[in-house]
Amino acid sequence: MNPLRGKYAPGDVPPNRRLYVLEGVSGIGKSTLTGLLAERLGATTLHTLPEPLTAWSAQVNTTLRPLPQLGFYLSGLLHASDLVRDALNHGHVIADRYVSSVMACHAAVHGIDLDQVVSLLGPFEPYLVAPARTFYLRASETTLRERLGTKRDLKKDDTDLFAVPGRLKALLANFDAVAARDPSAIVLETDGRTPEQLATLIDDILEEPDA
Repeated sequence: MNPLRGKYAPGDVPPNRRLYVLEGVSGIGKSTLTGLLAERLGATTLHTLPEPLTAWSAQVNTTLRPLPQLGFYLSGLLHASDLVRDALNHGHVIADRYVSSVMACHAAVHGIDLDQVVSLLGPFEPYLVAPARTFYLRASETTLRERLGTKRDLKKDDTDLFAVPGRLKALLANFDAVAARDPSAIVLETDGRTPEQLATLIDDILEEPDA
């Protein structure tokens, strides 16, 4: 029996409205691209983890063990999905991070097998609004270092990318693994492309049938 019924059941998603997601490691340009796409599509933007949970994340990351941490980020996903449903009543939604980031980042930070994280989130998948397209942004280490060097509001996730041994390699491997099993995935190499060029490329993809 599906436990997600009654008051636990997800709300309806309006027809002809789409959730599009941008995924990738910190500093790769998701936020800038989210803004550009939102302007072009007249879409609402969303960042996962949404408020009010964003303000609590630093303390959660330093005080909670891995499983309670995952529960916290799961609650953020469920809340984000509710916000997406509400926003879809007014148009398309562009999300800066979503389910894939929670799985890839949690597994990399704690050295946990990705399949174990995926299995723990599995029962809640029916609640989450499914993206029409998820764009996985990739870049070389050189490009990432350059982009982080120009970023003004560096966060711990940004600095840990290179400061923690093996962190970048684990994140890239996890995002590749998640993308490989994601039916909505489109992998985009960002080296040598400006945000405006990437926005145009994505815009062209979204104009294709079934996008």
